[in-house]
Amino acid sequence: MDSAANSDPAFWITAAGILILLVLSGFFSGSETALTAASRGKLRSMADRGNHGAEGALALKEDNERLIGGILLGNNLVNILATSLATALFTRAFGDSGVALATLVMTLLVLIFSEVLPKTYSINDPEAAAARSAPLIGPVIAVLSPAVAVVRVIVRFVLRLFGMKIDPDSMLSVREEIVGALQIGHSEGVVEKEDRDRLLGALDLGERAVEEIMLHRSQIEMIDANDDPEAIVTQVLASAYTRLPVFQGEPENIVGVVHAKDVLREMDRLMRGAEAGSGALADFKVMHVAKEPYFVPETTTLDDQMREFLRRHTHFALVVDEYGALEGLITLEDILEEIVGEITDEFDTNEAHPLKPTETGDYLVDGAMTIRDLNRATDWSLPDEEANTIAGLVIHEAQTIPTQGQVFSFHGFRFEVVARDQNRLTRLKIRPL
Repeated sequence: MDSAANSDPAFWITAAGILILLVLSGFFSGSETALTAASRGKLRSMADRGNHGAEGALALKEDNERLIGGILLGNNLVNILATSLATALFTRAFGDSGVALATLVMTLLVLIFSEVLPKTYSINDPEAAAARSAPLIGPVIAVLSPAVAVVRVIVRFVLRLFGMKIDPDSMLSVREEIVGALQIGHSEGVVEKEDRDRLLGALDLGERAVEEIMLHRSQIEMIDANDDPEAIVTQVLASAYTRLPVFQGEPENIVGVVHAKDVLREMDRLMRGAEAGSGALADFKVMHVAKEPYFVPETTTLDDQMREFLRRHTHFALVVDEYGALEGLITLEDILEEIVGEITDEFDTNEAHPLKPTETGDYLVDGAMTIRDLNRATDWSLPDEEANTIAGLVIHEAQTIPTQGQVFSFHGFRFEVVARDQNRLTRLKIRPL
């Protein structure tokens, strides 16, 4: 090494400049990692607690393209300048071999101190790092924004030549981010399955329609308005349900909905009131206590329907299709069960037993069980785009109504038809392949 160059003040000034540029490069690299990896939710929480740095970071993240463009522009400027100065410095000190030496030394310095070290520091606590760097990086991005705008125009023009359009808002949605975080948290054992299912159930309410969870019309227990009063009272008291639809003539002609308490109050008035008599039961008219039925379209989302239930102060609705034909019924409890899981009481004896595999690994399930409920109970991922129930999925995949004993394999599972009632698959045996 030339001793004259070693004592030259310009040598040390250049070396100091390279050192400063390496520090700036590390700052840009660390800021990029921190601001891109920082969670908006955590930054918002910090900002709400009075952290002004977090507020600045949130403002910068509003335009990710401008943020990344400004940081990359600044980072490349200082890296190229540092490399150019180092090449000149080493060439002066070592001659022609200084170019190779400068390349080797600068590669190591940039890699260690300007890339790996600051990025590792930032990724360890990105929100705190973003809050600290935002007040400093913000003015730099503002100064570089005109040059970044030009670069953005050029980039978009080149991409458009290849048929690609850039949407500035094409980022991962908040919902997808939460879903992904919950799934990762569950796989790593941080989030319990029950907590994950509750949160995912709440997020899915706006994506699912009432037809997916309604009780089908074939399973609805109804009251015939023309039945004898004694038979109606007996049916109401024996039923496991509090509210029962009332039809007249044919089951699809719903004329009201009766509540068991209203029936008891009317019976109490007739048998113990001022007009009580020995023939009071014969005077009971179910339509006197029936309320007007509430109909909803089958395409209504669960989120909207829950709001309607709360607004109307009711828990019960009849579901109709586009032609007004009865399809089923839905209650507020059905929607809540999509969030918290099955809600059982002393009348739900069949629901008290959790789904368990047999010794051979098979699950014996009711054909009317929804695919979503089975997925939640077993942690499977059977598709529910084409059908709502397990029986519906088998019929859709088989493209026919299977007979008892038929076996199918699709979506990585084995399905066996255990029982069939007319055109309904009532019992199925399922196991993963």
